Amino acid sequence: MAEDQEKDLQKFLRNVDEITNLIQGMNSDDPVVRQKAVQETEERLLLTEKDQEEDECRTTLNKTMISPPQAFAKNADEINSAAFLVSLEKDAKERARRRRENKVFADALKEKGNEAFAKGDYETAVLCYSEGLKKLKDMKVLYTNRAQAYIKLGDYQKALVDCDWALKCDEKCTKAYFHMGKANLALRNYSASRECYQRILEIDPKLQTQVKDCLNQVDLQEKAELQEKEAHELLNLGKNTALMTKNLLETLSKPDQLPLFYAGGIEILTEVMKECTEQTLFRTHNGFSIIGDNEVIRRCFSTAGNDAVEETVCVSVLRLWQAVCGGNEENQRLLVTCPDMGELLPSLLDSRVMTIQQQSLALLLQIAQTENGRSLILSHLDLTQLLEALVSFLDFPDKKANTAMELLTDLALEKRFQVWFQANLPGVLPTFIGVLKRNAKITNPSALCQCIAVMGNLSTDAPTRRQMASCEEFGDACLGLMAKCEEDMDLFREVMYTLLGLLMNLCLDSPFVSEAWAVEVSRRCMALLNSQDGGILTRAAGTLSRTLPSSLKIVEEALRAGVVKKMMTFLKTGGQTASHYAIKTLAICSNSCHEAREEVIRLDKKFSVLMKLLSSEDDILVGNAALCLGNCMEVPNAASSLLKTEIVKILLKHAGGDAQKTAVQLNAGVALGKLCTAEPRYAAQLGELHGLEILSSTVKHIKD
Repeated sequence: MAEDQEKDLQKFLRNVDEITNLIQGMNSDDPVVRQKAVQETEERLLLTEKDQEEDECRTTLNKTMISPPQAFAKNADEINSAAFLVSLEKDAKERARRRRENKVFADALKEKGNEAFAKGDYETAVLCYSEGLKKLKDMKVLYTNRAQAYIKLGDYQKALVDCDWALKCDEKCTKAYFHMGKANLALRNYSASRECYQRILEIDPKLQTQVKDCLNQVDLQEKAELQEKEAHELLNLGKNTALMTKNLLETLSKPDQLPLFYAGGIEILTEVMKECTEQTLFRTHNGFSIIGDNEVIRRCFSTAGNDAVEETVCVSVLRLWQAVCGGNEENQRLLVTCPDMGELLPSLLDSRVMTIQQQSLALLLQIAQTENGRSLILSHLDLTQLLEALVSFLDFPDKKANTAMELLTDLALEKRFQVWFQANLPGVLPTFIGVLKRNAKITNPSALCQCIAVMGNLSTDAPTRRQMASCEEFGDACLGLMAKCEEDMDLFREVMYTLLGLLMNLCLDSPFVSEAWAVEVSRRCMALLNSQDGGILTRAAGTLSRTLPSSLKIVEEALRAGVVKKMMTFLKTGGQTASHYAIKTLAICSNSCHEAREEVIRLDKKFSVLMKLLSSEDDILVGNAALCLGNCMEVPNAASSLLKTEIVKILLKHAGGDAQKTAVQLNAGVALGKLCTAEPRYAAQLGELHGLEILSSTVKHIKD
């Protein structure tokens, strides 16, 4: 008996210890510990309820509760524990109710903090997020939002602490790692910053692009710090050019001097900027602020073109920036992110003064040589103004026009530009419409080709293409330029070739601007099929193959213009790309018009051309050839010309082929059906080859 009492005592003490630990855990400041304690308490309550239910079942008779005699009562420690847990359960429900109320308050404070943050009132944002955390200490988003506000305020240590708390709430919180990386970068903890960004990749590889940009910033800042350290060492050692850089900047910082005073000093400073050391000292001694904030120099920029002296100052500054930024990405960043630079550089590029235009273009080209430089341009300059300025170079007769278009091409290949272009297309498209409407005889043809190629590349994006194709003015401008090029094909052959590439993209989706527009494009493409230029022939055929399906009228006009004969010639003598367009055109025409089927048979009496295409490894050729052949089988007596061939075997092979090639299978199956309907002897061959079973299996795959 004494032994049983000792066991009961030990059990009671263990219960007390466990309950004490749970209470301490639920009162902890650590949200993770607190959450774990609540969970364990709930589990303990469930077990207690289960034990009580089992005891009640054992002492219930005819639905009448029989109180157990005192001899069978639980031990005192168990009674005390159960009573405490019942009390704890009530407390847990009360805490849950309070938590729900606090969540409402915390959410409201978060929204209030977000509004303050959006307005740039970061102090108020911090206060709101802090009040929210008093209501709900384990609300992750409040920690990450407050960390972001602290970063804006330059309080990076507090931001790091908040990121730590957010990660205690959720160890895979990428936003916390992002802010932590940014704060560490500001504190020049480069290794720690990299680790944060790399951790983001481990959690979510889809964020690779954003992480790449962040890691690039870490590398650039670390490189800039090393440059600054080396430059100041050389300055302390008394290197002549280093001392001269410092002295010249001190001289140029004098306010209210004559414009020529600044122009002369800037020219000397430009000559000094030969190495990274001098470029770095220019940066560390506030060179960008000294030049950019000088009121006299700013007035020269705004009035350049009205006075020769002001023009001289403006050109001198542009040359200095080139010297300072050449190969120095940190200087490029500081220049492009200077206040007002987003509008200033595009406006200088569009200046009436040729030398200012040239120097502005040279500066932007220099910055755009690297991915980081292009990102700076696209992130901080007024892109609408920049685009307009660049296309203004099209009227330059020399290589400057080509240079400007090369810059536009490089920028347009960047994803950031494409996203911007799509979002701003209604406002930007008039600039490109103006390009297409330019007088081709006074516009640099080579540069014009590059600009149209940019439009073509942008139109490969489906949403962008649909907006372009639905713009009547843009479509009419394309037709107008086609007409101008046709007037002098020797001079504008390359322009026509590039324009056809754009039109091919625009005609990829229907509906087009209008049926009338599609008819006019088709007519002009039919006329171009008489060209002696293989590239123009191919692209004209490609455009035609995309406009034909939109209208029976276009098909009938094309037939009268001899399109079937021209496409047959392409199939016999053209390359693979031309053959793609030719057989697609024949398939469309033969699907729509009986006259087209008859002409195909007349020009390919034994179907040798189509049979050759059916033996190809190219799915596009095979699928359209099968479709065209099936259409031709509707012409009386056409099927009999294939009796001595292995057409059934060939079509059956394609019909029962790779289940992924459903278009080929379907067209081959349809052709087989039409073949057997037109000539019963093919049905017998099909039966001998177990063709019906193969076709049944194929149909099942296609349906699935």
